[in-house]
Amino acid sequence: MNFPTLRTPGALGFVGAVVLALSACAPAASPAPTAAPAAKPPAAPTSAAPTLAPTAGAATASGDTIKVGVLHSLSGTMAISETSVRDAEMMAIDEINARGGVMGKKIVPIQEDGASDWPTFAEKAKKLIQSDKVATVFGCWTSASRKAVLPVFEQLNGLLWYPVQYEGLEASPNIFYTGAAPNQQIVPSIEYLMQQGKKKFFLLGSDYVFPRTANEIIKAQLAAAGGEVLGEEYTPLGHTDYSTVISKLAAAKPDVVYNTLNGDSNVAFFKQLKDAGYTSDTMLTLSVSVAEEEIRGIGPENMLGHLTAWNYFETTDTPENKTFVAAYKAKYGDNRVTDDPIEAGYDAVYLWAAAVEKAKSTDVAAVKTAAKGISFKAPEGPITINGENQHISKIVRIGRAKADGQFDEVFSTGKPVEPDPFLKTYDWAKSLQKS
Repeated sequence: MNFPTLRTPGALGFVGAVVLALSACAPAASPAPTAAPAAKPPAAPTSAAPTLAPTAGAATASGDTIKVGVLHSLSGTMAISETSVRDAEMMAIDEINARGGVMGKKIVPIQEDGASDWPTFAEKAKKLIQSDKVATVFGCWTSASRKAVLPVFEQLNGLLWYPVQYEGLEASPNIFYTGAAPNQQIVPSIEYLMQQGKKKFFLLGSDYVFPRTANEIIKAQLAAAGGEVLGEEYTPLGHTDYSTVISKLAAAKPDVVYNTLNGDSNVAFFKQLKDAGYTSDTMLTLSVSVAEEEIRGIGPENMLGHLTAWNYFETTDTPENKTFVAAYKAKYGDNRVTDDPIEAGYDAVYLWAAAVEKAKSTDVAAVKTAAKGISFKAPEGPITINGENQHISKIVRIGRAKADGQFDEVFSTGKPVEPDPFLKTYDWAKSLQKS
């Protein structure tokens, strides 16, 4: 079997030992459906990360277990997306435990439901760090939930691994961002659309921080590139009546609708768009929060031909992905699908485990230092933790939805793009940049 691997110059530890053992006994053939992907090792630190003052709630590894938090919306409008990310993180934990755990200790996950409610996310994060004394937390989806928990993690010196693409303009010392920064999804997708002759855009999003900030980026980029915004609409999370929005789209006649709706609002929007007689040929959309998991709810017939921008698809052709997809379906059912946030959540658990092995500690400062430069042969392709901003280098991909709910890859950068969360490499983004 082929297993994803991490590279860590300097120390081998648990992860490296697992990879060597598996390499010695497993053929390099297609993975068996019942086999799970393997653990993997990290890269040596290049410089020390900033050390925050410890708090009374700081976690330490003791005894034979290490507690970690898993914090996602398992109810409410975001459950359609987040439940499967939880499943992937739990699968990674199970795999690592089956191979001996981390530093010889079993990982014990403590699950909490953010319930698609941002104050609840903050409350649960505080509980996990202070009361449960977890070593780290894997969780959140929306930027609103991340913004709600960010001060909790910073004040209590916790560590969050956030698995979803987002609007950027942030780099917390207490968060690792394993999804895309804006230059790894939003910016290249606009470039792609412009190259395809799409000049007139309609911006549609849910009414919270990610869509609004993403659209500020898009407007600045389009203004510099000669594009035009014909309309901009926001609806509350969980919104289900898109008749008025669709009427506005019909009147505006955009070349493309850039869609930043989140959660189950996408189900209502795409079904109603098709019911109104529109297809991808007559009202093309490009989405940045609709993946294979969401299409299961939307219905492939309602998404056919529409575009989406991510860093990973279930159809991504790597040996590691064949193993990952087979393991996920073996664990959760052949009808289940993988997608970008699912894969990024899975990667996060392995990256954290590798950093802990390298650091020989669950201490937040030690883990951050050890994580610098870790490279991982992930299902999506090679990824590396940037030690300066704790984001990940990632290949950019754009896909077109097929009748089976999967995507045809129509664009790829072919190699990882370095994260630029503050868009410092773009002259047109100067008004958006923060120091």
